[in-house]
Amino acid sequence: MKVILASDHGGISLRKEISGLLEEMNIEYQDIGCDCADSVDYPDYGIPAAERVASGEFDKGILICGTGIGMSISANKVKGIRAALVHDVFSAKATREHNDSNMITMGERVIGPGLAREIVKTWLETEFQAGRHANRIGKIADYETK
Repeated sequence: MKVILASDHGGISLRKEISGLLEEMNIEYQDIGCDCADSVDYPDYGIPAAERVASGEFDKGILICGTGIGMSISANKVKGIRAALVHDVFSAKATREHNDSNMITMGERVIGPGLAREIVKTWLETEFQAGRHANRIGKIADYETK
């Protein structure tokens, strides 16, 4: 599994925490920043990360900003991306099982590092259940081709 990791200025600390988790889990990843304290625009990091997941270069992506909302909106503009804004473990599991999410977004100003680590670990280890859920994902994919 290859994961791409990105944040804006509002998610740097949590992103570093998650990169440590990925190393502990022996998951190959690339961290594409940002690494500055100055205000930057989340689409400048979220969209390129989403494009690299959509292209197949990366299997999954993790995006972090202050709330996770901006990154979620940005990533979901990219065809083929199913980015879920997640701030609890139940949703992390459900979005993999039911929605086959290929990206998650989180907010550093919303959750702490311990919970974020648990969310990411759960999300990465949970498989898509397919079955009745596959039809729903297919409808989304069909819509994207219009």
